[in-house]
Amino acid sequence: MATIKEIATLAGVSRGTVDRVLNHRGDVNPQTAEKIMQIVRDLDYKPNKAGIVLAAQKKNLKLGVILLGVGNPFFDDVLLGVREKEKELAGYNCNVLIRQTDYSLQHQLDAIDSLLAEGIGGLAISPYNDNAVREKIDSLCGQGIPVVTLNTDIENSSRLAYVGSNFYRSGETAAGLMRLMTQGEVRVGIVSGSRNILCHTERIAGFSHATAAYPNIRIVDVINNNDDDQVSFHLTKKLLADHPELNAFYFTAGGVYGGCQAIEDFAKKSDITVITNDSVPTTREYMQKGLIAATICQQPFQQGFQPLSLLFAYLTTGEMPASENNYVDVDIRIRENL
Repeated sequence: MATIKEIATLAGVSRGTVDRVLNHRGDVNPQTAEKIMQIVRDLDYKPNKAGIVLAAQKKNLKLGVILLGVGNPFFDDVLLGVREKEKELAGYNCNVLIRQTDYSLQHQLDAIDSLLAEGIGGLAISPYNDNAVREKIDSLCGQGIPVVTLNTDIENSSRLAYVGSNFYRSGETAAGLMRLMTQGEVRVGIVSGSRNILCHTERIAGFSHATAAYPNIRIVDVINNNDDDQVSFHLTKKLLADHPELNAFYFTAGGVYGGCQAIEDFAKKSDITVITNDSVPTTREYMQKGLIAATICQQPFQQGFQPLSLLFAYLTTGEMPASENNYVDVDIRIRENL
């Protein structure tokens, strides 16, 4: 097994320089750093685990987590993954600091600043899709604080990696399910969460692209409920009143329970085909009732667990994620396999 001494000899530098590159400490000439990392990759260098524990304990690392969707039960399962990894990291003297915000740009920016004030060394975040958040992520990365996005991504940022669903593919999958589960002329109402959450808009884009090939399926309108069940109830009820031709719904985010209540109140459940995402208790309830035909799940536990694993490995060993986009499996559930 390769050692730091051997890497230093091959690179023509001191062991201290190799250590600084591997542990992201201090300034090293970019060309020298890349030369060292190429040797590390060529030799498949793996740091001694006992050394990692010791180094991590000395660092007293702090990792921050910011989750969107306060009140959205989907994030309860994401939080379970975060908490499980938090227990593991406690043995390395690594603390995890958690914030949850609503769909507010300012609240997310404030959460980032509060974690910075507490001295985090890395951040896992489900980002609000706005240039101010993008600039904040770029600033963190410029300060040597790596960022991993989870559940939803943000385009053209310096983040280290993304963990979550391929949401465009998820939208295409929902369109395929709609094609298989309906007959005749299909008129779809899309109930989404927020225009400023990339995963919500990507699902709509995938669904729209796929249904464009199905002449019998047409999207009538798109509404946004901010994952709020009460808002979802009223907006869905109004959508049904304004468009009596609707016979299908695609829920791209939260607010499914409120939306389904409106459908249940307004129409016979046999007249409406509903496709949703995730398997929270209220969604399972409406699947058992027969109102929801299928739901597309996205392994929320892994979305909470894996980002912290990637951040810790990067900060303690310099190990880059194996992939920039770490997609979880698309998991289709119907009433018979809940």
